[in-house]
Amino acid sequence: MTFADERKQYIIDAHIHLVQYATENQRTIIDYLEHPSSELHGLITVSMDVASGIRNLKLAEKHPRIHPTFGFHPEQEIPSTIELDKLFGFMEVNKEKMVAVGEVGLPYYLREKSPNLQLEPYCKLLEEFIRLAKLWVKPIVLHAVYEDASIACDLLEKHSIEKAHFHWFKGPTSTVERMIQNGYYISVTPDCVYEQEIQTLIDLYPIEQLMVETDGPWPFEGPFTNEMTHPTMMHHSIATIARIKNVGIEDVYIQLYNNVKQFYSI
Repeated sequence: MTFADERKQYIIDAHIHLVQYATENQRTIIDYLEHPSSELHGLITVSMDVASGIRNLKLAEKHPRIHPTFGFHPEQEIPSTIELDKLFGFMEVNKEKMVAVGEVGLPYYLREKSPNLQLEPYCKLLEEFIRLAKLWVKPIVLHAVYEDASIACDLLEKHSIEKAHFHWFKGPTSTVERMIQNGYYISVTPDCVYEQEIQTLIDLYPIEQLMVETDGPWPFEGPFTNEMTHPTMMHHSIATIARIKNVGIEDVYIQLYNNVKQFYSI
């Protein structure tokens, strides 16, 4: 493992759904990643289910700067027992090839659309992913926002999980303080450039527990309207973090780069 020790603007996308991009756009990002002069040094490519996990694995086998995670995104119908067995089997066989368990969590936005959706099956599934992360000594990547974050924290604490990454997090100050105390990491997307809620979170969260991501291909507004989500957008995020934290931008680049390297052991 190497760390940034020079004043260079290296970046790693801490959370991207690379296999969800159209083929042409995916190729554009990979070509940028692999260009000899690129400042983009890595992608943490998260999975939605077993099918996207298989595609992520194939990309990682071809491109060493792609680092896959395997899991089940919670903003979809709970999988069948057969589907879960297939997913857990795939993860077991390939656990040494994944850098984390994820993306996993709780269905906040799905429940907004379907208020009668039962949360308990998702909590049980999340706890199983947490148990596997503990067993395999892997970090866990979480989709858990607002009130769901406290439920996730309960489960993480129950299993004494230390390496947890809450991506694109939003939540109350009490939960933020709890996450900071537990040593959990968060990552922010390019919407931090124009969203006050995320800027407030950046101000509160220690830079030592902070990362940047795109969550691509999710699109963004403000200065990024109608643009394909690309890891270079994170330069704007880092400039925003430097301004909010009142820290030299070179130091912010180095800190955030090293945070991802250390957290994911890449």
